[in-house]
Amino acid sequence: MAGEGVRVSMTLSFLGGAGTVTGSKYLVRHGDQRLLVDCGLFQGFKALRLRNWAPFPVAPRRIAAVLLTHAHIDHSGALPLLVKQGFEGRVLCTDATAALCRILLPDAGYLQEKDAEFANRHGFSKHDPALPLYTLPDAERALDHLRTLPFDKPQPVARGATAVYRRSGHILGAASIALDWSGRRLVFSGDIGRYDDPMMHEPAPVERADYLVVESTYGDRRHDGRDPEDALAEIVERTIGRGGTVIIPAFAVGRAQSLLFHLHRLKARGRLGHVPVFLDSPMAVDATEIFRSHSDDHRLTADACRRAFQVARYAHTVEESKALTADPMPKIIVSASGMATGGRVLHHLKHYAPDPDNTILFVGYQAGGTRGAAMTAGADSVKIHGQYVPVRAEVGSLNMLSAHADADELMRWLRGFTAAPRTTFITHGEPAAADALRHRIEEELGWTCMVPDHGQEVELA
Repeated sequence: MAGEGVRVSMTLSFLGGAGTVTGSKYLVRHGDQRLLVDCGLFQGFKALRLRNWAPFPVAPRRIAAVLLTHAHIDHSGALPLLVKQGFEGRVLCTDATAALCRILLPDAGYLQEKDAEFANRHGFSKHDPALPLYTLPDAERALDHLRTLPFDKPQPVARGATAVYRRSGHILGAASIALDWSGRRLVFSGDIGRYDDPMMHEPAPVERADYLVVESTYGDRRHDGRDPEDALAEIVERTIGRGGTVIIPAFAVGRAQSLLFHLHRLKARGRLGHVPVFLDSPMAVDATEIFRSHSDDHRLTADACRRAFQVARYAHTVEESKALTADPMPKIIVSASGMATGGRVLHHLKHYAPDPDNTILFVGYQAGGTRGAAMTAGADSVKIHGQYVPVRAEVGSLNMLSAHADADELMRWLRGFTAAPRTTFITHGEPAAADALRHRIEEELGWTCMVPDHGQEVELA
């Protein structure tokens, strides 16, 4: 037992999201208690993906609870692994985050099973047999641990610890988390969304933190200032004019709904004529329904939602998806995944990427090592299902449609603090982006900053 007036040490460990934009995991330890903030999968480079197969660095049974900032797989996708390895506690998140996890996690398990099955059937895996990282039943067991918390109300999360979830924009249910524990306040930004977004609420300010963990996805750049709908229309009209199809790899949660919103507004203005729009992602279809049912989490009215989401024809089945690929009619296909790492969009890329009449249009961040990053960097071929596919289609990127704040918007959010944190830890960014944001914070705000390494543990005074 600690003596009177003696504080038990507290540490913060960076088990993911350090030096990369994926795999977010931050472990807070106080005495014999441990809390994990986010539990994401690593994506992109093979060296990162291999981390998913390693045993969790801390015994999962010893973690009291997981606090999720939002539902994207790079923040939630390792929950089935954590449960599989013995985690028995609660996974705390907002209501919309829980609703999205109920479609994202089972889908991830299902896709991993199907990918392993496909690899075994076609013999292109280096492993015999290829195994899924986790299965659909593993994902469903993880869902039993979800518990929801409201925004803006302090809630107990562990012995002597409370947390407040505040809206961060980005996607439905996304939050920054202020954790108060043993006289210290730790704030985790999660992913910060855009200001002046027509669909999502603006990021809510946080006034105080002793220690701050902030994302830096776009820490070294500003988003294109062009009107996103004009830029989108120009690409679509140019492609359709030469008889091609526009393939838009888009995250099923957030970007798919945003694209439908902008495409609806363009059609209402007469910009796209009768070009058909297809949403080919069962998960995106389900996420669109969740968007409709969580009206407090976004700015659209029920009628605006209905009209925006009716712009597309929904491809529910594999047969309907295959029919889209086989149909030579010029069209727009929005399909997951956003970085072309898996899902139905891979089959569309195999068919459409070799033809210069078509366009492959990316609308979100492309992590290093993904097909999306390779294609936007000018790769002349990408490997899909064990075979190299030539990329002769036009490849475009509209980063102003990203759900992530750019460097100026991150600085705007940081200026909402009324005093400097003792230390600001800059995470969830490639090394150049994290260091650029560190430099701006130190120069413009005068704060003490650190860019942590993967696996680093820091004692919090």
